[in-house]
Amino acid sequence: MNYIPNESPKPQSVPVAVVGGGPAGLMAAQVLSSLGYSVHLFDAMPSVGRKFLLAGRGGLNLTHAEAFEHFVHRYGEQETQLKPILSEWGADQLRSWALALGIDTFVGTSGRVFPLEMKAAPLLRAWLSRLRHPASAKPVEFHMRHRLIGLKACSGAKLDQTQVELTFEVRGLSSTQVETRQWTAQSVVLALGGGSWSRLGSDGAWVPWLQAAGIPVNPLQPSNCGFHVAGREGLGWTPFFISRFAGKPLKSVAMEWTAPLGQISRQQGEFVASSYGVEGSLIYAASADLRKSIQAQGSAEFKLDLLPDWPLDKVVQAVSHPRGSRSLSSHLKGRLGIEGIKMALLNELLPPEVLRNSAQLALAIKGLSIKLTAARPMDEAISTAGGVAWDGLDEGLQTKVMPGVYVAGEMLDWEAPTGGYLLTACMATGYKAALSVHAEIKGDEP
Repeated sequence: MNYIPNESPKPQSVPVAVVGGGPAGLMAAQVLSSLGYSVHLFDAMPSVGRKFLLAGRGGLNLTHAEAFEHFVHRYGEQETQLKPILSEWGADQLRSWALALGIDTFVGTSGRVFPLEMKAAPLLRAWLSRLRHPASAKPVEFHMRHRLIGLKACSGAKLDQTQVELTFEVRGLSSTQVETRQWTAQSVVLALGGGSWSRLGSDGAWVPWLQAAGIPVNPLQPSNCGFHVAGREGLGWTPFFISRFAGKPLKSVAMEWTAPLGQISRQQGEFVASSYGVEGSLIYAASADLRKSIQAQGSAEFKLDLLPDWPLDKVVQAVSHPRGSRSLSSHLKGRLGIEGIKMALLNELLPPEVLRNSAQLALAIKGLSIKLTAARPMDEAISTAGGVAWDGLDEGLQTKVMPGVYVAGEMLDWEAPTGGYLLTACMATGYKAALSVHAEIKGDEP
């Protein structure tokens, strides 16, 4: 790799820099541009919004239409920090923002909100067009292939003014040529993402140099992720189960789990059996609690209700009905509709003596115990927990130790399940950071 010296040793100066081209960074850039600033947006990738586009492949879930008090509760331990931010810019504002870009939305049966076309690409194109060619604002200038590798405070043009110096590693079209460049800005919004899907730009590489700058960062951890199962013998799924059922969905089930503080949660939905264990929306909803249980105890457990719409007494009655010469599989299929992967799970996890005992089998159908031993690697996760600690920021998301540096999006220490909560909070924190930058700069003016 050839490092090319910077042709101009003097840093280039801009009023406002946004680093990161995901939803949080783009929203910050849009707000600041609309307020009259010349915004420069930097991103390490050749194009912006890559993770955003990937999230929209199966239908872009923008936000959720549930009542606000339920909506903010989805952010768990970070509800207190995010509630005032989301009350200022939340689900309703996101839908209005999309409509202003020409994208109509609808509410699905689950309460999730989608674009009518169900795709991310048209929305991103409209958004970028607005940023590059605004009707009554300054266009955002994009600097691609700029990877931020450090920042520090420096003296501004005025004696009492502090600016932020940013150092970028810049790649040309040829990946063998790399140079470093410095820029200075009065204010910087960092929106570098978390630590999942590094190939799309969210690699968490910012953690060590932010810590070196004195900004407190809690360790990044996988969230909305899959988990390894112990299986009946503690060795995961059997080869037979993997060969027949890996990748198969478990639909119309409910899971019950105990959070670290002892509260019991129950949710109905579906998930997928994978070669290593379990993954999917229902698992993601519990992933924070499951991960914390594994960290505290070495393992986690949840109960799986294979027939959530059936009361236990009716299941007991159906299982206990004489089956004559029929096999157990035929009996459960005929009486309860249990077949396929649901029947396979019973055979996989229950010892023969339980399968032969009608009362115990009925209890297992209504509460099959599944033990988890580890979360999947962070880079496979949909999102991450951990990040810049809230006590290292002021109410405007500005870092306390480095004035002029603001943090937004998944860099912040919060997590939420899938369902539109992730995207909404990313954009809301980008919006908040931008308004805080504006307020600070206006306050600096005579």
